[in-house]
Amino acid sequence: MSFVLDCSVTVAWLFEDEATPAIDALQDQLTEEVALVPGHWRLEVGNVLAQAERRKRLTSAQTSAHLELLDRLPVATDNETDSRAFREILSVARTERLTTYDAAYLELAARRGVPLATLDRALARAARRVGVATLPA
Repeated sequence: MSFVLDCSVTVAWLFEDEATPAIDALQDQLTEEVALVPGHWRLEVGNVLAQAERRKRLTSAQTSAHLELLDRLPVATDNETDSRAFREILSVARTERLTTYDAAYLELAARRGVPLATLDRALARAARRVGVATLPA
């Protein structure tokens, strides 16, 4: 089974001080599974890395190493994110009081019937309200 991977979990893989055994186990699952991401995932992760460089939390060399790691992961980008942005995703954002960025992760998980891997508490609560399982459990 696959799961939807959000930015918060991705970033936890990249920063040692944010990693936990449960988060590491999710990354290990990708040896046999594929993570699904909405179309904006790479932009969101890239933004976090750019901010980390500006704050001197990462060097450009470390960012490059992280990007190489991410490129090796089995991640499939959903090709319906854009076409659902103004209808389904906006509706989820309104109903669940989420940003459209977070609503895209939730909408994708609900549509594909797979768990949502997130560390975002508000997003995890919204997922539970709509019947989407969350990881880590």
